[in-house]
Amino acid sequence: MPGFFLVFFALLLLTTTTTTAYQAKLVSSLLKTKQTTVDKLATVAPDSSELTRLRFALAFPSQAEATRALKATIAWRAGPGKSIVEAASKAVVEATRNPGEWDNEPVRLAAPHAKTINQFITPKNILTLSTDDGDLVYIIRASAINDNQLMRKVSVKQLSEFFAYVKEVHSIVANARSERTGRLCEVIFANDISGIRLPPNSKFSEALTSSSKQYEQLYPSLAGPTMILNLPLILQAFIALFKPLFPKTVQDRLLFERAPFLASQKELTPLTTTPKSRDRFLAEVKKLLR
Repeated sequence: MPGFFLVFFALLLLTTTTTTAYQAKLVSSLLKTKQTTVDKLATVAPDSSELTRLRFALAFPSQAEATRALKATIAWRAGPGKSIVEAASKAVVEATRNPGEWDNEPVRLAAPHAKTINQFITPKNILTLSTDDGDLVYIIRASAINDNQLMRKVSVKQLSEFFAYVKEVHSIVANARSERTGRLCEVIFANDISGIRLPPNSKFSEALTSSSKQYEQLYPSLAGPTMILNLPLILQAFIALFKPLFPKTVQDRLLFERAPFLASQKELTPLTTTPKSRDRFLAEVKKLLR
């Protein structure tokens, strides 16, 4: 097995997060099981929404751990992450200025270091769609990102800030939908491996790993399943060997699947510009998650 495939496979697993398995979850039912913890967390963060506190209560096994995590998140949002949080909030307001519509351009332009990063990260290689249930589907086609050129122009810290901004936007949207529908909405990851020939840039991988850790620390219970799609045939035989090396919580969330329609797309843009293409892809995702 080529060494670079081993490296890339390991990096893919490093970018996964550990949350509960994908399923329809009613906020009201979840609150019944976690109400005591949710109420106690209000003493730590009285300005936080009940939904935010519920996500922390669900993600951590004890009151003490949930409290520590929430305190750390509050500190980040008021300190190092303040500009990211504020930029995302303003961008979402602009994106939803017309009721029932979403204009992604204000969101792209307001991202940290957008002038540089948006030259490399575009709707051709990374985008977000919505399912009928209100979940977000975050699609990444790594082979379409010139990560070597990108990392010559930005630092790991700058790219990590960009990805943190994406998470904050996702969090705002998912929480708003959860409030509106009564269903705990999540972000489903679709990592399309089509076209991968070389291992990713090490600094790019470092930023992705940092991004994964941020999900667990700052946005608990937001990440849904992680789908590794269109894995090269040479790697598929090794899945059974690698999967047991990871915690059960990670194993439960990893899905290795073929997504023929997604693989047939030369770039991801049609998934947002062509309703028929979007619907076919979302139907493919729905089938894979059954």
